[in-house]
Amino acid sequence: MKAIIFAGGVGTRLWPLSRKKSPKQFEKIIGDKSTLQLAAERLQPDFSWEDVYVSTGARYVPIVQQQLSKLPPRQVIGEPEVRDVGPAVGLMTAILAKESPEEPMVILWSDHLVKKQELFRRLLRVAGEVVKKDPEKIVFVAQKPRFASENLGWISYGSEVTEQDGVTFNNFVDFQYRPDAKTAKAYFESGHHAWNLGYFVTTPAFLWKQYQAFAPNLATSIMKIADQWGTPQFSKVLEEVYPTLEKISFDNAILEKLDPSAALVVSENIEWSDIGAWEALKEALEETNDKNVTQGKVMLTDTNDSLVYNYNDKQLVVTIDMDEVLVVNTDDVLLVCRKSSVPKVKKLVESMHGTENDHLT
Repeated sequence: MKAIIFAGGVGTRLWPLSRKKSPKQFEKIIGDKSTLQLAAERLQPDFSWEDVYVSTGARYVPIVQQQLSKLPPRQVIGEPEVRDVGPAVGLMTAILAKESPEEPMVILWSDHLVKKQELFRRLLRVAGEVVKKDPEKIVFVAQKPRFASENLGWISYGSEVTEQDGVTFNNFVDFQYRPDAKTAKAYFESGHHAWNLGYFVTTPAFLWKQYQAFAPNLATSIMKIADQWGTPQFSKVLEEVYPTLEKISFDNAILEKLDPSAALVVSENIEWSDIGAWEALKEALEETNDKNVTQGKVMLTDTNDSLVYNYNDKQLVVTIDMDEVLVVNTDDVLLVCRKSSVPKVKKLVESMHGTENDHLT
């Protein structure tokens, strides 16, 4: 099986750690490793490095190659310009459709945390076996919900279709994106909804057929690039054609038009977390809701339910009598806010563009 890890995007919700020059997936958010490194390493030993590909921005290719030094350089593909997830997934699908069209592939993302790694690998392995038997299928790997989240996408599923090696595969029904509180509560209690991770297993040939059927113009342009894969002209054609591709999400381009009967859903508790925002990172790492999450040189006194990250080794960060706060200290920015105010971080960063503080974004 092949694995494609997508490591694009800037991640302004994790500012000031995540910046344009070095987005969140490349920073040491958990221990001394980046989430990209964790995403690649959790595939071992089931995947060899020769079976792993990374899609990222062209400016970040050196960072990926440095952090994943065992990855063959040709398997790091740098997009010359951001064109959304539809073109990004399409290009990688077209490349693998040329290399190994019927070999199952899994689509993954670089800014997630998965604690039950053995179970995660087993789900991928068994999903791959199902897809090998029926190459005209796509299997969505979902997380059993831990709470009624309004900030995540959900996937609904129906009755059991089959069971293999202790893994249950259900009928796919549809997707829902960021429901309101009442709807999220109903989903959580239904027993037929799970968090949609954006993870799925299918064959390149099957997914490429969906591009040809549902996004033919996009597919035609992408194939101009993929046709040069493995030749000296690939980089040149990529730089010329990719910026001209339609900006469209993968959901709009493909998933919303997918025949539900072609999809299956696996919902298990792999202890997954999307750590794309500080409050999500705290939820993923905290022992209990009132516990603190810290990193670096910090000293907390009478402080509860807070996240304090210090990336400046020359300074000690001290808090006294502070509850439910976020403190992130870097070499050039100190962010202090209430935990409930974290959603305002993205708007703050956007307001800094074009100002004297633009270099800090």
